[in-house]
Amino acid sequence: MESINAKYVSQKISKTRWRPVSYSSLQQPEIFATGSWDNEDNKISFWSIGNHEIAGVEDGFEGDPQLLCEHKHDGDVLDLQFLDQDRIVTASSTGGVTIFRHHQNSQKTISASQHWERAHRYPCDTAPCTGVVCSSPEIVTVGEDGRIVVFRADKEGVIRVIENADSSTIHSVTYLRTTEILTVNSIGQLKLWDFRQQGNSPSQILSLSGDRVPLHCVDRHPNQQHIVATGGQDGMLSVWDVRQGNTPFSLMEAHSAEMWEVHFHPTNPDHLFSCSEDGSLLHWETSSHSDMPSFLQGGRNSSMISRSAMAPAGGSAWFSADASKGRVETSHMLPSQTLSVNSLDILGQYLVCGTDGEAIFVNRQVPV
Repeated sequence: MESINAKYVSQKISKTRWRPVSYSSLQQPEIFATGSWDNEDNKISFWSIGNHEIAGVEDGFEGDPQLLCEHKHDGDVLDLQFLDQDRIVTASSTGGVTIFRHHQNSQKTISASQHWERAHRYPCDTAPCTGVVCSSPEIVTVGEDGRIVVFRADKEGVIRVIENADSSTIHSVTYLRTTEILTVNSIGQLKLWDFRQQGNSPSQILSLSGDRVPLHCVDRHPNQQHIVATGGQDGMLSVWDVRQGNTPFSLMEAHSAEMWEVHFHPTNPDHLFSCSEDGSLLHWETSSHSDMPSFLQGGRNSSMISRSAMAPAGGSAWFSADASKGRVETSHMLPSQTLSVNSLDILGQYLVCGTDGEAIFVNRQVPV
C-alpha cells in the first residue's frame, strides 16, 4: 500500500475523474477532478499529482494531490465526465447540467462556460440529474424523472428529449456505440437506446431475473462493445452480453452493500474495478491465460452463477472457453475499509477514488 496517497479534503467526495491524456505521447495522468455532495457548499475541484514546486511540500510527499482550483457547484455533484481535456460536465441534484472549463494556460482558473437549468424536472419541481456521458460535442444525461436528454456543447438549446424513457429512476448511462447508449434503472433493467430511431422506445431491454434489484452503475468493455458490466443495490457484479439473451451471463458476489461504480480498465479490460457503500474498493483480475476472460469463470474469491452452458457455440471468445480453466481473483485496493467509496477512475497504472470519509486516495502503481 506504499504507493497510495491519502488526501483529506473536508468535503464528502461524490465523483472523481482523471483528465484524459494522449496515449500517443505516453503521457502519464496528472490532473483529476472531483465533485462533492452533502456539504453546505458543494464544489467542483481540480487536483494535480504532477511534480510541481509548491512551498511547504515535504520531501517524500511530493506528488500528494495538490488543489489547483475549485468552483462552487449548485447542488450535489451526482456525476462528472470530461468532455475533452479542457471541459468537464457535471450533473446536479438540482436537475441542472453545467460545462466547466479548466483553463490550461492558467491551471488555477476554472469557470462555468455553459449551463442548462432544470434539464431534469417533474411537473412541479426539479428532479436530480443522476448521470452524464459525453462524446464531444454530444452530451447525454439521465435523471430521476426517467428522461433522457441530449445536448451539444456548441448549441445552447436541447437537441433531443426522450420523455418517459423510464417509469423509474435512471441511475447511470454509458455509450455502447456512437449512436447507441445503455441506461440502468431502479427496477433492475438495462435498456439499449438507438438514436437513429425516431421513437421513444428502447431497442432492447435486459433485466435481472427474480427480485428487481436497482442497478446503480454500468460500464462497457472498451474493445468488445457487446460486453457490459453492471453493479447494483445488492453489491452483485453482473456481466452481460447484449447480443444474446435478456439476463446477465454471470453474477458475482462483490460487495456487502450498494455498488456505486464499476469500470473496466480502458486499455487492459481483463481488469475491472468496483467501489461500494461498504467502504471497499475491489480490483478484479484474470488469473489464467485461457481464451475466456476470467469475469466469466468461477472465482476463488467470488461466488458465481454462470450461464456459460447456455452460451451458443461459435460466439465471442468471452463465452466459448471451458469455465474450469480459470477464475476471477479479487483484491482490496484500500489499506482499510472506510466510509462509502462513492467513485473511482482508472487510467494507466493510476487509480483515484473519493469517499464519504472526506478523503481522496491516489494509487500510482496498480498492477495491470
